Amino acid sequence: MEIIIGLLMVLGAFSGATVFVIRNLYYICQPSEVLIFAGSRQTVDNHKSVGYRLVKGGSSLRVPLLEQAFKMDLTNMIIELKVINAYSKGGIPLNVDGVANIKIAGEEPTIHNAIERLLGKTRKEIEQLAKDTLEGNLRGVLASLTPEQVNEDKIAFAKSLLDEAEDDLEKLGLVLDTLQIQNISDEVGYLNSIGRKQRADLFRDARMAEAQTQADATIRSAENEKNTALKTIETEIEVARVQAERRIQDALTKRQALIAEAESEIGSELAKTQAELAVQKERIKKVMRQLEADVIAPAEAESKQAIAQAKGSAASIAEAGKAEAAGLKSLADSWQAAGPHAKEIFLYQKLEGLLKVIVAAMPEINVDQVTVINTADTGMASKMAGFLEEFKQVSGIDLSQTLAKLPVKESETETTS
Repeated sequence: MEIIIGLLMVLGAFSGATVFVIRNLYYICQPSEVLIFAGSRQTVDNHKSVGYRLVKGGSSLRVPLLEQAFKMDLTNMIIELKVINAYSKGGIPLNVDGVANIKIAGEEPTIHNAIERLLGKTRKEIEQLAKDTLEGNLRGVLASLTPEQVNEDKIAFAKSLLDEAEDDLEKLGLVLDTLQIQNISDEVGYLNSIGRKQRADLFRDARMAEAQTQADATIRSAENEKNTALKTIETEIEVARVQAERRIQDALTKRQALIAEAESEIGSELAKTQAELAVQKERIKKVMRQLEADVIAPAEAESKQAIAQAKGSAASIAEAGKAEAAGLKSLADSWQAAGPHAKEIFLYQKLEGLLKVIVAAMPEINVDQVTVINTADTGMASKMAGFLEEFKQVSGIDLSQTLAKLPVKESETETTS
């Protein structure tokens, strides 16, 4: 019995020690934290020796009297950034508001920087330290950028700030997860003027885009109308072509029918004509025989008679011509023998007959005395004087002078007296 009691006492003492160990020496590490057991020497990075050991995830026992346990929270810390009158490139003071999410690094080797610099600090102190660091970096980045660059591309500005602050935060053992620039302003109205200009540019671009859109719509509408008109014209052309081909086929068919009809009519006429041709030939022969009897034979007889008469007439005419030619030759010889007065002699010969004709045409008058006749008188005397003048103009012989030169017979002189 005493043995049993002793065993129970031993077990009780062992159980109490176990509870004590679990409560005071056994540590469980949450996923969002890291345990640091200070007091043990550890080698990190293959050459650096530190006086602590790390436990991230899982659990571990603290060596009593030799180690002291610390916890570091790895959850995100939200830090509101506000920078006032930070001079940008060009000397324009800007106000920047932003939000950053940071946390203590949970990976080696950065976590060692966090342990050395942040272990034992409260969360507020860590946040303030990160805030001061980020605001300093923010002022440095602003000094290298113009207000236009800061305002136009906030993403590029935040990226520049991340690149600038990464090294400083890494030295503190902190990691910057995200950084958002919420607002950028200035007290001199510089950004407002830029905004107004940008709004004006946007309004201009919008108007230009609208005008371009309307122009494109008008062009597309015109092109659609053109395409529709072209399609309509092509359709009309195709219809016209089909109709023309149909009309051509109809015309060809009609032509063939008309040709066949004409050939048929011509063939019948040709057959009829060929049938009548023999009859007409016989009729022509009959008419020719009748013409020979009624016309040709009498005409040949008359022709022969006319030829004989013409030969007789020609012979008499030839003889008369020969006689006249002989007379003319004799006259020509006489003229040639008469010399230069042949013309006057010829005219004197002809004058006798001419005067006889004139005297025969005139009534017989007795001249008692010579009286000058007025040229205005239209009687026989004036006609005689006009005749003598015309004869002089035509022949060149003055009959009045010629008559005056002729010898006057005594009987004529007495009669005149």
